[in-house]
Amino acid sequence: MDDLFADALRQLLVDQCTPQLVRAIESGGSAEPFWNKLQASGFADALLSEEQGGAGLVLPDVFALFELCGSHAVPVPLAETMLARALLTQAGLEPPPGCITFGLDATSAFSAIHCRLVPYGRVANWVLLAQGDACLLLPVARAEMRPAVFALDADLAWSAAEVDAAPRLAGSHDLRTLQACICAAQLSGALMSVFTRTLQFANERSQFGRPIGKFQAIQHQLSVISEHSFAARMAAQIGCYCGSGTPERLRVAVAKARTSEAALEVAALSHSIHGAIGFTEEFDLQLFTRRLHAWRQTAGSESYWHTVLGEELVDRQSGLALDLIRATSGMN
Repeated sequence: MDDLFADALRQLLVDQCTPQLVRAIESGGSAEPFWNKLQASGFADALLSEEQGGAGLVLPDVFALFELCGSHAVPVPLAETMLARALLTQAGLEPPPGCITFGLDATSAFSAIHCRLVPYGRVANWVLLAQGDACLLLPVARAEMRPAVFALDADLAWSAAEVDAAPRLAGSHDLRTLQACICAAQLSGALMSVFTRTLQFANERSQFGRPIGKFQAIQHQLSVISEHSFAARMAAQIGCYCGSGTPERLRVAVAKARTSEAALEVAALSHSIHGAIGFTEEFDLQLFTRRLHAWRQTAGSESYWHTVLGEELVDRQSGLALDLIRATSGMN
């Protein structure tokens, strides 16, 4: 089943999510036409039950879809919308039209809310953010927006009136863990794209009469990129491994820590192999390596999630690292 859905989304992204489209949206172009095509395909409702108009998938089933969002540098929050719509439906709320992203680390003053570095804040229609014991669904169109470092992100602020009128999801929802789970899968896809593009470049670029991929130094760098990319992919799969629609925090910690760690190494080595051309705007590599750096920080970098794992290991009565590994990897 996952291959069927993944193949369908892959073909859609190959046809529609071209580097030219990504550049156009990053440069200020409208993301609405592209989002409308994604929404019409039904993938945004993949985690809803069939009775609710979805595909009835669970989190492990959609790992491949999240990964494809990274490997094609999808410039809209498709993965976030899948999880957000599932949360809203479970809470008995009707998901609004348009794409939804998550907001973390929001601050409030006099009932107004300011949320920094909202992923996809410039192109999303809605932001789901945690406030106290509830989550608020806030419209981006009614927010004060300031640009962030990454082209698609933004700092957003809502007035007290907008906050009071926002729909609320009762109960505790760990949006940071949800966002980290998504980012780990997207990092996995972006890492594999960087690896395949770098390998192709090394085999095509010639110096001193032969492809640079024939030189031992380049082969060593490629092997390190490969090691990080495939290890990160396995960790990202662990992050989505659960029996329900809610990822487990410890497994997500493993996934996000390993993929964020790999992002730094792979980005540096790939640009080293490409030389100066890899940094240029017209070369596609930077579309993916910029995302490696952005997603590495989103929902916490490797140091944040290493701390989560370290605290869990210290708090366990047995104190055995092997027990923690078994718990997070699903080993008996």
